[in-house]
Amino acid sequence: MDYKLIRLDHRVILDMIMPNVSVLDLGCGNGDLLSLLIKEKKVSGQGIEIDDNAIYECIAKGLNVLHGDIDSGLAEYSDKSFDYVILNQSLQQISHIEVVLKDALRVGKKVIIGFPNFAYYRGRMQIFFRGKTPVMPSLPYKWFDTPNLHFLSILDFVEYCQTRNIKIERAVFINEKRKIKIFPNLFALIGVFLVSNGDRDGKV
Repeated sequence: MDYKLIRLDHRVILDMIMPNVSVLDLGCGNGDLLSLLIKEKKVSGQGIEIDDNAIYECIAKGLNVLHGDIDSGLAEYSDKSFDYVILNQSLQQISHIEVVLKDALRVGKKVIIGFPNFAYYRGRMQIFFRGKTPVMPSLPYKWFDTPNLHFLSILDFVEYCQTRNIKIERAVFINEKRKIKIFPNLFALIGVFLVSNGDRDGKV
């Protein structure tokens, strides 16, 4: 597989995960990321998805995906039953973030969370100059048809982790083409965080 053809946020997550581990992908969508991890990192992967059409695509790819609403929690899974739990581009669509994150940190030894940064500078400019809800590559929906329930920034998430004693082990920030090193809350479209339970952290 040509590495350059892989979606950039998927590349970041691929780099964060060790080979031959177990992965639970919450809100796995059409299974592209889970399929990539199985192929490239030989993970033992399972997904949870609520959209029937997405599940059909996962099944066509030979993936182990369960139909379920992650907002209802992960009570059926025991503590630390997966090496990694992934919430990529699904955190902002969850109603009960506190419940889901607490369960993800219980079930997974580590959790990878990727989400669009609502404080991206182009979004700020659209609000300031046009007075309208921004539409960007990472937030492509109009206000009336968006599946997103929460519009958080990178700094919002960092502060959340600090107040919940969630340890940020690694953070990578990207735009359409590359990683962002300076002022990510302003210049990054997406933030990808590797977190775990632990001492307070959160420096970005």
